[in-house]
Amino acid sequence: MSTASPDEYYVPHGTYWPIIGSIGLTTTVVGFARYLHGAELTMMFLGIAILIFMLYGWFGQVIDESLGGYYNRQVDMSFRWGMGWFILSEVMFFGAFFGALFYARMYSIPWLGGASNNDATAWLLWPNFEATWPLLAVPLADNFAVAKEVMGAWGLPALNTAILLTSGLTVTLAHHALKRQDRVWLVYWLFATVALGFLFVGLQAAEYVHAYTELNLRLDSGIYGSTFYMLTGFHGFHVTLGAIMLLVILIRSMKGHFSPENHFAFEAVAWYWHFVDVVWLGLFIFVYWI
Repeated sequence: MSTASPDEYYVPHGTYWPIIGSIGLTTTVVGFARYLHGAELTMMFLGIAILIFMLYGWFGQVIDESLGGYYNRQVDMSFRWGMGWFILSEVMFFGAFFGALFYARMYSIPWLGGASNNDATAWLLWPNFEATWPLLAVPLADNFAVAKEVMGAWGLPALNTAILLTSGLTVTLAHHALKRQDRVWLVYWLFATVALGFLFVGLQAAEYVHAYTELNLRLDSGIYGSTFYMLTGFHGFHVTLGAIMLLVILIRSMKGHFSPENHFAFEAVAWYWHFVDVVWLGLFIFVYWI
């Protein structure tokens, strides 16, 4: 390979990482399907291990190419567009779940309560139904886990909100330190961001334990339980991925991989982290607060 000139688009050489990733993904999905039918988790864990190996090798190759000067302004722009479209797809992903929550709260429950001239709906389907959100009582309660109470907003959720907003500030401060070539504070602020990210995940796990054991709030606790865990669970998964990416960026920063002129990997992860912050604000308001 040769270093790309500013006017020539870098065309990557052939690589075997995509086929390894396909094998890992297929193995993971098939292993999970077999687990649902009574098999052991060995195959799924093998697939996950292959995926981790692929990610480590492929991203390592990209890092080497970046440090070797193979990427020019055109490649940098394509990276930025790619990350932008990826975040847009994530917006659509969470938008679908927020839409489901909105539909259940604003349309389905009022209709069950007799709104829009559906006067007979409630007493035919569900005697003594109260069209209020969150919907704690569910029909056929013997077949479902009935939640005892609502997950409050001003305990761990409020603390996690403060933690995540603070992490958005620390990653921004790290970016400013990078642009002024202050490597010491770059590492300090990034370390703080990583620590806050993993602290958020740990506190959310504690919140889930509290919800399951004390509030009986579960995935099968009607529409409230399912929307609660789908939205907060997927967000927690994204925070975990973001914290891992920030940890990688922290290690690379400690090795001196970034400069004020060339640090898109840092920017991409920062964009993703700010997206995670914004999604959490929506969750805190619409899932926990109102």
